[in-house]
Amino acid sequence: MKPIGLIGGMSWESTAVYYRHLNEQVRRRLGGLHSADILLRSFDFARIVDLQTRGAWTQAAAELADAAGALEAAGAGVILICTNTMHKVAAEVQAAIGIPLLHIADTTGAAVVAAGCRRPLLLATRYTMEQTFYVDRLTSRHGLAPLLPDAAERAIVHGVIFDELCQGILREDSRTAFRAIMEQGRRNGADSVILGCTEIGLLVGPSDIDLPVFDSTLLHADAALDLMSVDEVEGMPALRSLALG
Repeated sequence: MKPIGLIGGMSWESTAVYYRHLNEQVRRRLGGLHSADILLRSFDFARIVDLQTRGAWTQAAAELADAAGALEAAGAGVILICTNTMHKVAAEVQAAIGIPLLHIADTTGAAVVAAGCRRPLLLATRYTMEQTFYVDRLTSRHGLAPLLPDAAERAIVHGVIFDELCQGILREDSRTAFRAIMEQGRRNGADSVILGCTEIGLLVGPSDIDLPVFDSTLLHADAALDLMSVDEVEGMPALRSLALG
């Protein structure tokens, strides 16, 4: 198996989850002393946040494309951008390389559909919730009808992500706020919840609401292992078609 190439550091808090989960899953699947073959390019997140804040997406795309090219040159067989928000530039990154870029919205959307859900509440950064690159992909490629928190709730979610989770801060009052937002989503008709920021799973998960909860981080990592044919996982569909073409 060729190495899995990770473009991480956005933030490193969730990149660490990718690294641990990939290694744990390889050990679970193959046993013994097996671990994941990984190549990692980790960015200084402050640099990426500055580009996001200034709307410098063209520059961000160029920097991530360079990182992907370096990972490909080092031998990676697939690329994962370890953040939902930076999939805004996924097409540009894929165009710069000759190996698959596994799109996090596709791996997550496929899992939602496989579970029989259609109206997921999307919790993510303001960029991911309010711009079209993510929601439109869930809609057009997977037939989903995502629901978004209202403006005040989106501000809370975005603030907790950047001011707390990306800095390793876990607060119980923020967990309570997220639970309330998820419950409001249920009242608005959500049949599931997408944790559409790779840090959110550090704060809340399936135990926080009685709805199916889809953690984009874990789904993304698992899909990479399936794509690279480490082993077959019972009940998981083939995901080769989910790589950007």
